[in-house]
Amino acid sequence: MALADRVREIFNTDLYGITCEEYARGRNNVETVQEMIKAGIQIIQYREKKKKSLYKYQECLQIREITRRAGVTFIVNDDVDIALLVKADGIHIGQEDLPADKVRELVGDDMIIGVSTHSPEQAWDAVRRGADYIGVGPIFPTKTKEDVCDPVGLEYLEYVVENLSIPFVAIGGIKEHNISQVREKGARCIAMVTEIVGAEDIPKKVEAIRKVLAAAV
Repeated sequence: MALADRVREIFNTDLYGITCEEYARGRNNVETVQEMIKAGIQIIQYREKKKKSLYKYQECLQIREITRRAGVTFIVNDDVDIALLVKADGIHIGQEDLPADKVRELVGDDMIIGVSTHSPEQAWDAVRRGADYIGVGPIFPTKTKEDVCDPVGLEYLEYVVENLSIPFVAIGGIKEHNISQVREKGARCIAMVTEIVGAEDIPKKVEAIRKVLAAAV
């Protein structure tokens, strides 16, 4: 199957999980990933800004094995070298990371490349550079990243839905109480960070979120 077709199939899902140990109630990233998988989340991104490379590599090795056994797509944030070393399914980069076309030269033709975007111009640039999917956001205010830009609101999400055909994930400040707004604007795959990793019972929280999504549809 061609990579583009594979990505479209992968992103035909509801939730995109992202690790964030700082908010995970004492769970480490490996434990959080296990709970996400138990909850039925099919795409998981490892995002850990503050750890040294060795510790990130060691965690990603474990998570790669866990996700492989579960048939879950595993994406590494920012660290192209770690993504390659652990044979992740994908790499996700931001606007201040290496350009997507240059990352493609490093990772080859089979690895998924995602790019965070905050405007139509950035979205089209990601498409031109060969991104396989884009992040659209932050939709709402968020504090899970220190260098996050101001929220772009639902308007940018609407623009992407109406004008681009590339798979995308809506992200940024999305919670159980506002996720219906995101779904109603056309987002199919939605990323949540603290709402999931910070839940006392992750599978129970995901079940509640999916009930909200079902009602929104």
